Amino acid sequence: MASMVEIEKELEEDFALFDDWEGKYDYLIGLGKDLPLIDDKYKTDEYIVRGCQSRVWLHAANNGDFVFYSADSDAIITKGLVALLVKVLNGQKAEEIAHADLSFIDRIGLKEHLSPNRSNGLVSMIKQMKLYALALTKH
Repeated sequence: MASMVEIEKELEEDFALFDDWEGKYDYLIGLGKDLPLIDDKYKTDEYIVRGCQSRVWLHAANNGDFVFYSADSDAIITKGLVALLVKVLNGQKAEEIAHADLSFIDRIGLKEHLSPNRSNGLVSMIKQMKLYALALTKH
């Protein structure tokens, strides 16, 4: 499994291939389409990420020290955003997730190209993923 830093670098390189944000959004939407389906039993209010304008369901499970996420959203851009986070954080150690800075998001220019609501939703998704990781480190 690649490290978070390696995956972030790969994503930065992928985003750099596009000259404009239309191409980058298409890439993000593609990530969302490739997101493994979350089990329907997790598409309940208990798994909704609070602070997102769209509905985002997020589930985390651990296998030893490693955390595995599944997610979905009812909005295509938001689904792409959560897929981006899952791509980076999935299968990583809980301790590393809890302390990840995820600065690649700024380096690819994502925050400045999101609406304030989507940007807040992205922050909420990151916070929830880190909280899940922290909770799993305590078991």
